[in-house]
Amino acid sequence: MTPLLADAARFGWHSPGDRWFVNETYIKVNGVWRYVYRAVDQYGQVIDVLFSARRDAAAARRFFRRALATLKVTPSEVVTDAAPVYPAVLDELVPSAWHHVERHANNRIEAEHSQLKHRLRPMRGLRTARTAQTIIAGHAFMQNVRRGHYELGVDAPRGLRLAAAFTALAATI
Repeated sequence: MTPLLADAARFGWHSPGDRWFVNETYIKVNGVWRYVYRAVDQYGQVIDVLFSARRDAAAARRFFRRALATLKVTPSEVVTDAAPVYPAVLDELVPSAWHHVERHANNRIEAEHSQLKHRLRPMRGLRTARTAQTIIAGHAFMQNVRRGHYELGVDAPRGLRLAAAFTALAATI
């Protein structure tokens, strides 16, 4: 249901900011460590997530291509950690963006990783890559709805925002 809900909600999605915080984290899928690439803008809106078996330039390139194609927004600044793959990929795909690498500059995205891992911990692991991608994308979608980055349920009290959003999405689907 996650792809259906996300597609139905696209009409009310706020445009993301031009300052992106990008990082990757790892999760265990069927006993093997895999990587999750995530991007968040300066307002806390999750821009995109990508599940990958490897942490290399090809995965980073795939992540940025997908995020740029989906959003049609080019960032003016990209904040990452000091991973050696990011400078080459950013110079290739977003040459106009300033690549910011500084200690503690990407704390915002690191905090986002902890929320994802807290959600995955009670589930006692994921079994397939497809399930992992769906769960992670759904978690990002729910965070955006809860934080008011969609025009869904924004008139409802903060605690009832998700219920109001799902009522509106159910009518759309």
